[in-house]
Amino acid sequence: MASAIAVDLGSDIAGVWTAQQGVVSGRCDGAGPLIRRGRVVDFDGCVAMLSQLVGTFAQPVPSGGVVVACRPVLASGDDQETTRRVLKAVFEPSRVLLIDSVRAAAIGAGETAGILLVADVGAELTEVAVLDYGRVVEARRSDIGTRDLTSDVTVDVIVDHIAGHVDSLDVDPPENGLLLVGDGALHPGLVEAVSARLGIRVHRAADPRTAALNGAGKAAMSLLRHPGAR
Repeated sequence: MASAIAVDLGSDIAGVWTAQQGVVSGRCDGAGPLIRRGRVVDFDGCVAMLSQLVGTFAQPVPSGGVVVACRPVLASGDDQETTRRVLKAVFEPSRVLLIDSVRAAAIGAGETAGILLVADVGAELTEVAVLDYGRVVEARRSDIGTRDLTSDVTVDVIVDHIAGHVDSLDVDPPENGLLLVGDGALHPGLVEAVSARLGIRVHRAADPRTAALNGAGKAAMSLLRHPGAR
């Protein structure tokens, strides 16, 4: 029987979920960076890292499954193709679908009704998007994340990028405010700073670190049940 698999390749942490065995996660580093600013920069290293990570499951993950993987918004065609090649090398799937990380996070957080404003703050990327019933309408991204913070570079820099993206999207803030996801959502003071800057309610997903992976898992299950879905 084909299996449902979800993958989230972050610049810091990679996570893999299967319907049968749950989640395993590990760091995305080796002799050097494997993923930089959301882009696979070391194909062989990334394949080796993911293969090793998948090997920690109690049971082997059979080939022929359906894989749904998170991608940064506005990812280039070349970047997406490289990600597909990595996934095919590791999982030998019957089908691969890439889903915007902000959309996956909204699904994982259970917030897909109506208009939603989402900010995904990762180790090296900050993404902001407007979703309409789970579909990305418009999005922005910056090559900045929590890894860039130092004693001289404060969280206000990330807040500036989020606020700038929200302004450029030119959208009336929805009643439920802004959903904050990603590892950066747990950074001390970020929720309060974004809320004060935008003048709207900002709330974290229940588990911001795994919201995107959980959402990709739900999408993989749906794809397995309904092969024509996208």
